Amino acid sequence: MNEFVFNRRTPKEIDKLIAERVRNVRKRRKISQKKLSERSGVSLGSVKRFESTGDISLVSLTKIAIALEMEGDLEALFENVPFLEEVINERNEGE
Repeated sequence: MNEFVFNRRTPKEIDKLIAERVRNVRKRRKISQKKLSERSGVSLGSVKRFESTGDISLVSLTKIAIALEMEGDLEALFENVPFLEEVINERNEGE
């Protein structure tokens, strides 16, 4: 069994962490939730819900990232996964 499983965050915790980071960027740039909604095309209710709960669709998160000029961060997601880790994981699953 993988010894690191117990140290991982839950999906909900990760969602909230991402929402907090996006909210912090928005505030540092002095953009209101309403303005972000207008720029992104995501409803104001969805922006508010995302920032408070972390719940959002992937397409809406992408729209917000583009509006905040952070789409590169999403584009890089899962890009740099080392191949060696995959080989080790496959070997461990076979045991």
